[in-house]
Amino acid sequence: MHSVSVPAHQFSRYAETYLQTENRDRHRTQRTLLDSLQLACRSYTRVVLRLRAQAEAEARAAAAAQSSPTSPARGRGLPSVRSTTSVNSVASPKKAFSRSTSRAPSPTSSYGHSYPGHARMPSVPGQPIGGAAFHSPLFRIRRAPLLQVFVPSPEGDWLSDTSVLECEKELKRAGVVPLLRPGDVVWDTAVGDEGNMGRMVWDGGYLIDLDYSYSRSGDLPKYLPTLAFPPSYFHRVVRTMGSGNPICHIDVAPWGEEIAANLQLIQDRVKTETPQGGHHMVVRWVHRSSFTLRPPVNGKPLRLQVPRDVGPGPGPGGVWYVDPGWYGTVVVEAEGTNEGLADLQARCRGAFPPRALGVAVNLSPERAAKEAAQKSVFRILREKSRPGEIWIRTVTTKERLLPP
Repeated sequence: MHSVSVPAHQFSRYAETYLQTENRDRHRTQRTLLDSLQLACRSYTRVVLRLRAQAEAEARAAAAAQSSPTSPARGRGLPSVRSTTSVNSVASPKKAFSRSTSRAPSPTSSYGHSYPGHARMPSVPGQPIGGAAFHSPLFRIRRAPLLQVFVPSPEGDWLSDTSVLECEKELKRAGVVPLLRPGDVVWDTAVGDEGNMGRMVWDGGYLIDLDYSYSRSGDLPKYLPTLAFPPSYFHRVVRTMGSGNPICHIDVAPWGEEIAANLQLIQDRVKTETPQGGHHMVVRWVHRSSFTLRPPVNGKPLRLQVPRDVGPGPGPGGVWYVDPGWYGTVVVEAEGTNEGLADLQARCRGAFPPRALGVAVNLSPERAAKEAAQKSVFRILREKSRPGEIWIRTVTTKERLLPP
């Protein structure tokens, strides 16, 4: 396949040559090359989605074999699993968004607030007993797929609305729209491979651009609930520059009382980099708390409350569910200042005693909605996080690159 054998930078060179050609629509050679690259990207997208269906079918079979003590596959390896999902057929919503947990059992944390059964989470599905787990360089289970389209952009690196609509048409020509899920990442290979150029996210109905409010390379937009995806779902698919801690959007108000009860002001040691390239340890004060996401007793997924501007989820009736990868302890950090404490208290909405406020300011509905959205912005701390214990840090307006 051209999408695998051709280096990524060659796509942008072909697109640049095509755009610089006069009467390119009538140029037979350039038009043939354009059609060939578009067909290659469509085939690549179909293959990736086919691999996802195969990987999830094997994971379901492995989980069923592990739960059945009399299964003939136990101890002898699983037989080959043949998925019946076709890339040109409409998949049922339940199968299309089936995600069984792949998180390893969480070790006992010195800070985490454990609960009975938390350390005995299910073993990793997709790893058959006595057999090899699914492995492919094009797709990893419980990770976002990186789908490809080839749409030369006359506007340059920044895709216009016309180019985005053409990318959606390419997905329709590939026949994969019924198999797309919220959170699938689509990459326009004609733009280039620097950072997140040309990368968009499918929200369930349309392709939406990344959010550049806190990073020049782009982060996930607020229209995708972070808790609905595994914590590492977009790792290395949507690239994160700088510290490597990606932006996430989480409304912690439902766990505000638990956060208020566990809040502490402690000293923390952080490794910082000097302008000369060296590293040294800095002692700082932080407000730290935690809350627990417990697996439901009845086995049903936890329903997630989302804002009105979020599209329909994969569940029945457009419902969003909390991904099992978040089950366990979520540690929340904020600045160890009065401003940091006030920001954390505002995010919990009523869980803390009311603070003495100055003159009340009447905000417009649009301004109030923007401030409410700001209260759900965090960063996932990758270095501290591990299965069953996810660390997040509040992100304030001081870190914004674009005005609110």
